[in-house]
Amino acid sequence: MKPIFISGIGTGIGKTVIAAIIAEALKADYWKPVQAGYETVTDRAPDASPVHSEAMILPVTDRAPDASPVHSGTMVHPGTDRELVASLVSNSETFIHPETYLLKLAASPHIAAQRENRRIELKQIAAELHRMNRNRRLVIEGAGGLMVPLNEQEFVIDLVKVLDARLVLVSRNYLGSINHSLMTAAVCRNYGIDVAGWVFNDQYMNYEQEIVRWSGYQSLFSVPLMHPLSKQSILAAAETIPPQGMGYLCESL
Repeated sequence: MKPIFISGIGTGIGKTVIAAIIAEALKADYWKPVQAGYETVTDRAPDASPVHSEAMILPVTDRAPDASPVHSGTMVHPGTDRELVASLVSNSETFIHPETYLLKLAASPHIAAQRENRRIELKQIAAELHRMNRNRRLVIEGAGGLMVPLNEQEFVIDLVKVLDARLVLVSRNYLGSINHSLMTAAVCRNYGIDVAGWVFNDQYMNYEQEIVRWSGYQSLFSVPLMHPLSKQSILAAAETIPPQGMGYLCESL
């Protein structure tokens, strides 16, 4: 079945939260193959508490009985999106896959990889996908926007094509987001990407439907700005996805 790939109009627009909501709604597995930027325990201030409630690095057998499942035998680094999703998804079926490329520097992935004398290879990511259980629904989260470089020649949008995924675009309400949304849609059409539709994050005014009309891509669902984040708020958002939006998401699988 085709995986769902979560990308959007830029960085910091809520892709990870939307990925958690969709994974919760579909009881799908989660995977972020490229993570650029994370912290180690020694990076924290001496009196700092973990960023999320499950930030401590623990194997499955050491986690609380109601904790989200995390890949057995691997370590979940604080500050990663995998850690955040693991702390937010509450169903017992979602499996959180480890990253293919876990890079320390919070920068464009191609730069973060160069800093570690590595190169991000799309064929290696694709090979890892093929080793996964293809009968399971899978939500893949990209790094930043679609034109983020992964190496000197390939971008996130190339990864979408290599993985033969259906794309969910996340847009957020801020000054300039109409322009960024429509440019993202134009790139998708230029590359011939299979787009399921938009998810709108934060409170939109009247231009949510304008982005839908101008881009030609349907709205799957919208969520308000969520603060604080919790298992309960993610579950509530998952349960309020309209049937039509769920239908379009399930068409991707």
